[in-house]
Amino acid sequence: MKTLTLATAFALATTAGFAADTYTLDASHSQVVFNYSHLGFSTTYGMFSGFEGEISFDEADPAASSVSVSMPVKSMITGWDARTGHFMSPDFFGAEDGDMVTFTSTAIEVTGDATALITGDLTMNDVTKSVVLDTKLNKADVHPMAGKPWLGFDATTTLLRSDFGLGAFAPAISDEVQLMISVEAQKAE
Repeated sequence: MKTLTLATAFALATTAGFAADTYTLDASHSQVVFNYSHLGFSTTYGMFSGFEGEISFDEADPAASSVSVSMPVKSMITGWDARTGHFMSPDFFGAEDGDMVTFTSTAIEVTGDATALITGDLTMNDVTKSVVLDTKLNKADVHPMAGKPWLGFDATTTLLRSDFGLGAFAPAISDEVQLMISVEAQKAE
């Protein structure tokens, strides 16, 4: 399949049965992977999964589209129970049941073939900061198994833990955290 511009993809999506409306995230195929430097010895990885969200498209003006996502802090997976427990402790999140990480877009700038910069408010650890997601539309098509309109996106950004009150042990453990986001979304019923 040839690379499409976002505007073309949205127009094709409309003619292929997609409408300029709401898509819900497929939690089983959506994740946020993060990594940071541990004392300069290694790069440590973790992941959030099991989150919810909506993507709303405006076919005539893709820049007028929007996205909102929320995930429980306690959905974090680090691969080591003691590390996960430490992240949930008062040293970092002090997480309780019901604590959420949320992202709500505030602006979308279409930048080229299948790409956009999505600016939005990220709320984590009771702190809200503006972040920019460098985003790529992977595919807009009918899902071969579900038989309904489906979208796929990847995005990246870099955050400073200290901006969200999570800077314990910095700079030995890097303040900078890289995020890699991959989501699928299905047209809402």
